[in-house]
Amino acid sequence: DDGWQSCYGREGLAVCVQAPPPGSGVHRLKCRIDIPDAAAETVYDVLHDGEYRRSWDTDVIDMHDIARVAANADVGYYAWRCPKPLKNRDVVTLRSWHVQDGYHAIINFSVKHPKYPPRKDLVRAVSLLTGYLVHSTGPSSCRLTYLAQVDPKGSLPKWVVNKASQYLAPMMLKKLHKACVKYPAWKQQHDVSMKPWLYPEQNTLPTLALSELVLQRAASLENIDESGLSEVK
Repeated sequence: DDGWQSCYGREGLAVCVQAPPPGSGVHRLKCRIDIPDAAAETVYDVLHDGEYRRSWDTDVIDMHDIARVAANADVGYYAWRCPKPLKNRDVVTLRSWHVQDGYHAIINFSVKHPKYPPRKDLVRAVSLLTGYLVHSTGPSSCRLTYLAQVDPKGSLPKWVVNKASQYLAPMMLKKLHKACVKYPAWKQQHDVSMKPWLYPEQNTLPTLALSELVLQRAASLENIDESGLSEVK
């Protein structure tokens, strides 16, 4: 926790921030939430299961896996709704995951994919680094740590981005917690044995060479004018 400043702590949920690295302007955000009624394995499955996410995340416009890079890595696309008058955002990320000694980790960052250039109707955001770490605290309880440094681009001032993320992240984690509790019953009705993140042989995505991807840097994207920002509260 060295170098982190606490900005929220209540009911098993804590939020800390770290000053932006030179040149980025976007701070790092770290959240921890204690989940007393869902096992670590369940939370890990929810974080992976895109089909289930469409059922509980009302902000999703489109999300799908694009290609497999390795047995534990893939490239994916995610687009989400933003409150008006902001434009909606999307992102293309390289994601990897690992399970060891009861710890479940997922990490992603933005990349350029030749078939997924920025769209005119969306603002391409940049995940500088996003990660989840889940570990068990009991037979049916766990702790989730969420780390994020995301630049939404557009014309949003960085101080607005930094301030808003401190409020939006806890809301997202509380929503995720509720989804985790409901997941076992949902999964029983939706391909209960299908979990390609655990069983690579179930993965039917086309294979993509890592050399075809390029790291997406925030500075290479335009700052889209979002008129009417004065109306945002």
